[in-house]
Amino acid sequence: MPDESNKAFPASPVTRVPFALMLAGTAGAADSIGFLEFSQLFMSFMSGNTTRFGVAVAGFDWDGTTRFASVIALFCFGAFLGTLIAAWAGRFRLSVLLIIQAILFAIGLLVPFGTTAFPLHAYPIVLALGIQNATLQDEAGRSLAITYVTGTVVRFGAGVANLILHKPAPSFWLQAPLWGALSTGAVVGGFLHGWFGERAFLFPAGFAALLAVIALVLTIWLKDTPYVSGIAAPQPDAHPEAKPTATAPAAAG
Repeated sequence: MPDESNKAFPASPVTRVPFALMLAGTAGAADSIGFLEFSQLFMSFMSGNTTRFGVAVAGFDWDGTTRFASVIALFCFGAFLGTLIAAWAGRFRLSVLLIIQAILFAIGLLVPFGTTAFPLHAYPIVLALGIQNATLQDEAGRSLAITYVTGTVVRFGAGVANLILHKPAPSFWLQAPLWGALSTGAVVGGFLHGWFGERAFLFPAGFAALLAVIALVLTIWLKDTPYVSGIAAPQPDAHPEAKPTATAPAAAG
């Protein structure tokens, strides 16, 4: 059996791809709900927020400037925090990160609305989606774009060109389904918000919790198989020569 200890989590496309598509759908739904609930503030699309930040600065709109800057910073912090948590959790990273996301989606309903400059109500959702980007990685150790589409569309277009020129990246074929899953989730999120308002966030919260349970069961059931990564795995977007991070929880068993 090939050594999978240095592969992404989950190690095999058989387990990684379904989770990637379901997570992309969850992100699309949460972003759509948040966009409608928080006056067209993107929960995970930082390119859009960056454009609006620039417009706010140019218009001397300091409330808007603070609003978009704080969301961008918090999303970045989520990716930072999620990567550290993933390193600590080892092969249980998927279930741990998913349950944290589920809790944050639900907590958002309890946080005060805040002000225009500081939309406190949106912060837990943004943090959850930032964390989600540290959840999965492709064969090359790059974070899979499961909360935004720009990188997905670019990689797909470049992959088609590389299909003509030479062999494309192994994860090339996944880009179109990821876009489809994110788009489908956004449509579902739009309907959910129309029916339930801000309580619609309970749906991605519940779905993330369900995925966390499934990930935990599979991690235990399929232990030491190619479907689940080994004791340690490199962190997303680490240097190709970086060694896997050994942690206490991951070293057990």
